[in-house]
Order: sequence, then C-alpha cells, then structure tokens
Amino acid sequence: MNRILKTAAIAAAVIGVTGVAQAREQVRIVGSSTVYPFASYVAEEFGATTDFPTPIIESTGSGGGMKLFCNGVGEDTPDITNASRRMKVSEFERCMENGVTDITEAMIGYDGIAFAQSSTNEPVDLTLEQIFLALAAQVPVDGELVANPYTMWSEIDPSLPEREIIVYGPPTTSGTRDAFGELVMEAASEEMEAYGGEAYTDIRTDGAFVAAGENDNLIVQRLSENTDAFGIFGYSFLEENADTLSGASIGGVEPEPEAISSGEYPVSRSLFFYVKNQHAEEVPPMYEYANLFMSEKMIGPMGYLKGLGLIPLPEEMRAAQREAVKNHEKLELSDLQ
Repeated sequence: MNRILKTAAIAAAVIGVTGVAQAREQVRIVGSSTVYPFASYVAEEFGATTDFPTPIIESTGSGGGMKLFCNGVGEDTPDITNASRRMKVSEFERCMENGVTDITEAMIGYDGIAFAQSSTNEPVDLTLEQIFLALAAQVPVDGELVANPYTMWSEIDPSLPEREIIVYGPPTTSGTRDAFGELVMEAASEEMEAYGGEAYTDIRTDGAFVAAGENDNLIVQRLSENTDAFGIFGYSFLEENADTLSGASIGGVEPEPEAISSGEYPVSRSLFFYVKNQHAEEVPPMYEYANLFMSEKMIGPMGYLKGLGLIPLPEEMRAAQREAVKNHEKLELSDLQ
C-alpha cells in the first residue's frame, strides 16, 4: 500500500472509531413539528446568550427524526431529535444496531392534540367514537365492517353539523399521527363490539382525510381557506391561532392547559427530546443547549415555553427530568417496555 492510501486508510479507521471526523460548534437537531416551536425558541435564546452559534433545527416529524438520529454516530448525523411521543422499542433497537448506544431521554412537558376548526363555525362537541367513525377506513354498518360510507358529519349523528367530512392531518412519519392513532383510533375501536376488542387504526384513503405534511402551519392555513374542514395538530398551534381557530371539545372537555396536564382531556400526550451522548466531545455546546431547554425559565410554570403552548410537568417530574439530562442518564431498553 502506498503512503497516500495508507494515510487515507488510517484516517478512515480513526473516523470509524470516533464516529465524528471533527469538532463542530453548531448543534444539529431534527424531529417533531409539534416540538419544533419550543426547540426553536430555546435555540434562538441559546444563540443570543452564549458564544455558540444558534443550533440548526429541521422539522422532519418524530418518525423521520428518529430514523436520522438512529442512522449512526458521526458528523453527518444529528445530535438531538425531538419527538411528540416516546421512542419506540424498534427505534431504540435500530439505534443500537447502528452504534448509537448512549442516549439520554428528556421529557419536556405535555401537549394536547387539538381537533380544530375555523372560529367562524359554531362550537362542536365530539366523542372519540364519532371522530373514529369519520376517519376509519372500515366502520360497522348493520353489524358488518364495510368501507366507510360517511361523507357528512350529520350522517354519523344527526346532532353533528351538516358539513362534509374533510380532515387535514399529519402524515405517517409524524408523532402527532402516532399519538392520534393510539389516543383516538385505538381507544375508540377497542370499545366497539364490531372490532372484537381489537385496536383498529387504519385511516380512510378516499379523500376525507388529507395528509397535509409535517408543517402544522399549513394545516392552520387550510382551515382558513376551507371553513368546513377540521384539522389535527398540537395544542400549541391552536393557542397560537386562537383568533382564527377553535378546538372541538371531546367528551365535553375543552382542550385547555389544566385539562391536558391532568389527563382529563382524552387526547393528551408527553413531549420529548433525545440526546446522542456519543457526540458530546465533538459537539461541545450540545449539553449546554439541553440544560437550557430543561431549565425552569424554559419549561417551568412561569417559563417562556408555556407562553408558546407547552403544558408544564409537575414540579417533581420536572426536577427528575432535569437531573436525568444533567447527569446524561443512559436510556435502557427496559425503560421503553
């Protein structure tokens, strides 16, 4: 082997062992569109108050972020991924297979999934079953499961508006879609005799449900253009657009902070970010950013992020999560099972 090839081989081997070719000072973050507004605020504050550049954040969806995060350890992989649901066992295992073996989980707070409409409409109160019947691919009719025949909300229940069923929602890569599947579709179908107690989460594909991309602002925009439609997105986007949108109550419960944090609002979930500890030496500001995110001034009851729609965790939980991040606590498979 000549000297040039030998040198290149040694360099490649070193990069393969360390995982990151060279140090960088800009944190790279991917993941959930729901967590994006919160992470962006922290990133801007971090850039303004430290000597490090503002982190780069991409809104890829929770599933897309996990895929990128778990691709491996190296300069071309993200340091942190945001998620609007907890990491799945399959994602954790993929991380391990690709050498991402030291991860810290951070729960930042709660969020509710809003089923929202233009505020020009009358208030609507829906049940989980009614939402399910509007969106499921197959529904029970006369004791048989058939392709969903409903085109109007009033066909599901005469008390509902005489409006066409059009719902703008997140794509399959979104944590919001995962959470909606679990908290609405699964919860409703398991209580319906026609499904034999089994969870059913297939969404209809005949145009009644429209996957509107990872940018929840696009769904907000579409609701102003089509006032008959509903949209599915995180509570923070509802609060941010309270002048033009209203959230349907579900089971008589309004999507409000107190109801979301208590779990009374039935479509509530936890929000997370995940830190790749193996990048710590090569990305010096990574932990500083994570600690700022977990600080009281960000996620506390009087914190900046509450003003953006984040529902704070109880005090003891916030303290425990803060310590886990500060101590770089390693996520184990058993934590997810």
